[in-house]
Amino acid sequence: MKITAQELRDKYLKFFQSKGHTIIPSASLVPENDPSVLFTTAGMHPLVPYLLGVSHPGGTRLTNVQKCIRTGDIDEVGDNTHLTFFEMLGNWSLGDYFKSDAIKWSFEFLTFSEYLGIPLERLAVSVFAGDNDAPRDEEAAEIWKMLGLKPGRIAYLPKENNWWIAGNAGPCGPDTEMFYWIDDGTPAPENFQETEKDPRWVEIWNDVFMQFEKMPDGKLVPLKKKNVDTGMGLDRTLTVLNGQRSVYDTELFKPMWDVLALDQEVMSNDEIKRARIVLDHVRASVFMVNDGVQPSNKDRGYVLRRLLRRALVMGRLLNLKYHWLEALIGKVVAGYAQAYPDLVDKANQTFDVILAEQKKFEATLEKGLKEFEKLIKKSSELIDGKTAFDLYQTYGFPWELTKELAEQSGQKIDKSQFEAEFKKHQELSRTASAGQFKGGLASHSEKIVRLHTATHLMNAALRQVLGGQVWQKGSNITEERTRFDFTHGQKMTEAEKSAVEALVNGWIERDFTVKKEIMTLDEARKLNAIGVFGEKYADTVSIYTVFDPKTGEVISREFCGGPHVEHTGVIGKFKIQKEEASSAGVRRIKAVVE
Repeated sequence: MKITAQELRDKYLKFFQSKGHTIIPSASLVPENDPSVLFTTAGMHPLVPYLLGVSHPGGTRLTNVQKCIRTGDIDEVGDNTHLTFFEMLGNWSLGDYFKSDAIKWSFEFLTFSEYLGIPLERLAVSVFAGDNDAPRDEEAAEIWKMLGLKPGRIAYLPKENNWWIAGNAGPCGPDTEMFYWIDDGTPAPENFQETEKDPRWVEIWNDVFMQFEKMPDGKLVPLKKKNVDTGMGLDRTLTVLNGQRSVYDTELFKPMWDVLALDQEVMSNDEIKRARIVLDHVRASVFMVNDGVQPSNKDRGYVLRRLLRRALVMGRLLNLKYHWLEALIGKVVAGYAQAYPDLVDKANQTFDVILAEQKKFEATLEKGLKEFEKLIKKSSELIDGKTAFDLYQTYGFPWELTKELAEQSGQKIDKSQFEAEFKKHQELSRTASAGQFKGGLASHSEKIVRLHTATHLMNAALRQVLGGQVWQKGSNITEERTRFDFTHGQKMTEAEKSAVEALVNGWIERDFTVKKEIMTLDEARKLNAIGVFGEKYADTVSIYTVFDPKTGEVISREFCGGPHVEHTGVIGKFKIQKEEASSAGVRRIKAVVE
């Protein structure tokens, strides 16, 4: 069946709403209070507290369309299936329904004519094969057979394929993945076990059954409260349902192709890949900037800068016409305006941030080109690979650009030496980020819970000391410290920092009560609850209030998923370690509790 992106989003959400699920909005691409990842990489990330037992204001059945960024396979971007930014359609059971309902509803949505109408002969599934730790998932296989799937279309695969766990310990369990046969000219093979690696089988949906907890010693213990976490990639599903060859051929990218004015029928494979990288990276950059990420030399800002600069280099290699970047930004904003209206609301800021980075990088490129010209004059026929890598590191020249410029001058580059240097650089980057972003579920240790509540108190104190124009722009909490970004135009004075510390510690000493309430968004706004600036909230929200039980005086009232301490006296002594600029008009505080 032919289907548009908006039709797919609407069908999915309405279907699960009819099954008792609350529709919740997409969370930001910047994870809130989760130091384990740079970006929201899956629909489950914003729901971690609820998967670990905190009650969700929307109830025990949830569904949404979640914006995601994945950068782990950035070098694969430009093939038929890999993207940096994508949308994940998801539904969750928080201790409610389990395998039977999850699989039945997946089957119903995929195959019933009023939904996606996929014929059974083009469908196959995989389930967990079992090992020494956990049994073969015959339960899932039997449910699929009962629904009409032939036994030959069920593959039993090992943990690396059909087992989900975030990190080294915590909730985990088997999953079942659904595959669509994309070849119109050849019938799908009857035996999926033997053909599951055939690229014409494309995975479109995954149901994860969190039924165990992996203990630190490696032992699997059955969970009392089992959860279901599912995900269907919108771009990929749109591609296969519409019979297209790649995710870059859907309606989501067509207006962007029109800007490039390039004909794929006459382009080389290298040119097509470069063009796809441009489209992917610009789309991802627009969504990242919209969620508050600014180009910089570290963390999320570094990822954004890398994406933009790579797109600019590819655009140069494709000889794109002037103002192409500006036009592409406009197409992304317009194309997603219905699904994400805030893209339109913040469009001017997005244009400003991205075009300023373009201007800065073009100046850097000009310097790099002058260096390259000097290099050409010094070199004979072979340019040293280490020198080529220095151009990459200093001026952002990727291999493709240096190679092209060298060929235009009739010279070659020592590619093996360049790749060796690049590999060393990747290893260093991986080691550095592993220390900060370990992956896995966000911890809810006693220390982090205390720091979480202290962050609410700090937010209240900042607004009291600096004024009501202070708004939270993001936070990141680890075992060691809390990091809090907020709107403020200048550096804080020592007196202001001391005043904030004194207020927070005073509230801690007075041992105020911390209360969680579930209420409607309108009720929360009437109570003047505050949240992250620009964040979109669901119709039903959880609010944490810190107040004096003797007088009823409210110190802090915020939108938050928790968890928090029950009274402030257990937090410990609060201390600001550092206050610095984060980006234009945004300051950053790092603080600890002792």
